[in-house]
This record gives sequence, C-alpha cells and structure tokens, in this order.
Amino acid sequence: MGDILFRSTVHAERLCFTQEPQAVVRFPGTGKRESTSHSDRTHLPDSVTPGQEYQDVTVAYCFATRLTREPEAGRSGDDDTDG
Repeated sequence: MGDILFRSTVHAERLCFTQEPQAVVRFPGTGKRESTSHSDRTHLPDSVTPGQEYQDVTVAYCFATRLTREPEAGRSGDDDTDG
C-alpha cells in the first residue's frame, strides 16, 4: 500500500525517558485516504517507564498512506482523519 511510504530504523546503546512520550500520527490534508503505521521494537516495551534505562534498543517504524479519491473541489485545510 502507499503513494507515500516512509521507513526508518534507529538504534541506541542506552535510552532513558524523563517522561512518558506522547506520540501522535496524523495524515493531514484533504481527500479520503487509506493509512497505516507500525513499529517493531527490540528491548523497548510499548509503554516505557520514565527514569528506567533501556539498553541495546532498536525501533523500526513504517507508515504508508494513499489517496482513495480526489480531494473535493474548493476544500483546503487540515482534515486529520485517517481514512
């Protein structure tokens, strides 16, 4: 899937969060779309504990999106819906 596909992999020998991360994935714009995002983590839980040190961490992240129809005439702005 995807007119737009983004993949990234990051690695850290040591990682410590001072507070719990607040992550949000948005696909702004106009027009109906199909979107997906996914991450694979090694040595890092889905919910991290602030102050805890994690070692030998790898995160592989991917998102993809594609328009399923043309934007409506005269529309513009930030439509933050996912499909």
